[in-house]
Amino acid sequence: MSEPFDRTTEIYGIYVLPTYAPKQLFVRGKGARLWDDDGAEYLDFAAGIAVCNLGHCNERVAEAIAAQARTLVHTSNLYYNPVMPRLAQKLVESAGFPGRVFFCNSGAEANEGMIKLARKYGNATGRNVIVSMENSFHGRTLATLAATGRAKYRKGFEPETPGFVQVPFNDFATLEKAITPQVCAVMLEMVQGEGGILPADPEYLRKVRALCDERDVLMLSDEVQCGMGRIGTRFAFQSFGVVPDALSMAKAIANGVPMGGFLVREKYAGVLTLGSHASTFGGTPLACAAALAVQEAFDRDGVLENCREQGAFLMEKLSGIAAGFPFVREVRGKGLMIGIVLDRPAGALQSILLKHRLVTLTAGETVLRLVPPLVIDRADAEEAVRIIAGGLQEFAAEIKENER
Repeated sequence: MSEPFDRTTEIYGIYVLPTYAPKQLFVRGKGARLWDDDGAEYLDFAAGIAVCNLGHCNERVAEAIAAQARTLVHTSNLYYNPVMPRLAQKLVESAGFPGRVFFCNSGAEANEGMIKLARKYGNATGRNVIVSMENSFHGRTLATLAATGRAKYRKGFEPETPGFVQVPFNDFATLEKAITPQVCAVMLEMVQGEGGILPADPEYLRKVRALCDERDVLMLSDEVQCGMGRIGTRFAFQSFGVVPDALSMAKAIANGVPMGGFLVREKYAGVLTLGSHASTFGGTPLACAAALAVQEAFDRDGVLENCREQGAFLMEKLSGIAAGFPFVREVRGKGLMIGIVLDRPAGALQSILLKHRLVTLTAGETVLRLVPPLVIDRADAEEAVRIIAGGLQEFAAEIKENER
């Protein structure tokens, strides 16, 4: 290892809380490429966990950040700034229905905001239970952990925040039974991310929407990972034709500048009243300038079209390759949110691919997650397919050796 790597890990080990276990040092990025401290180049199919949708150091975003940083960075929400309302207008108009936006700093905060919206709405009539999905992931705060459908994340943080019930994803009959008179909202991801890159069934979503309307229950869409172009449309709900009552945004909204928010249909815009919710850093001019640049890229640079095109190519090629490996159960996903589902833990395959300079992620325990920048070209996609094919061959050899 290099001296910069050794020095970085030494300082990290002394001063940083050990809640992560990083193994690689990256010092530079451009587009879909990363470089380590030795100058080795990697193809990035993780994008900062689906954050850098426009790639690393995107010129449009970098210029917007630099210009805004020299103009005005922060004043607080006690005062107007000229950038935030422009971004809110753009998001609402792009969503295609009247609504309002609240800005914050992360996906967990955005989901907390939607939870507070639902509770405030429901408590007016004595309802405060939220139904979410098994294998969902909504954040690491206490309330979003309670909404998350994976109990392992809550271990050690008991007592659990009350008022949440989980049901199987894509199972309408069970959900319908769970909508008791105490329920105020249904919360779901239209494509589950951490739970294994699992898209919702469109007919299921249509039934959920109708049920929520029938019983005066809010439909909350967590689009932190699957939104902002990730599956080929600006908002995830637009890929399914079902409009939620509120949706959360974060990760890719500002291409790496910390930012989150939630968009609420106009019908419910009066639920959170003056002083009922706040965020010191929510909607700063700096973050909003970066987010506006992202929206401009969607409008002008063919990002969404490219996502659909390269996503279809990867799905076709990877599905064909996967058929030759018995330990691969399926390849699933939507747009450039793709999961290679294994019959065993995916971490070993992820390590093999990193050795061959392809950066990937896992989802759950058994899914290799591919969430590259939406600006990858066909050459990037072909290179990733080639590396993954070789990685699967190497993984198969390791399995065979271990089974002897």
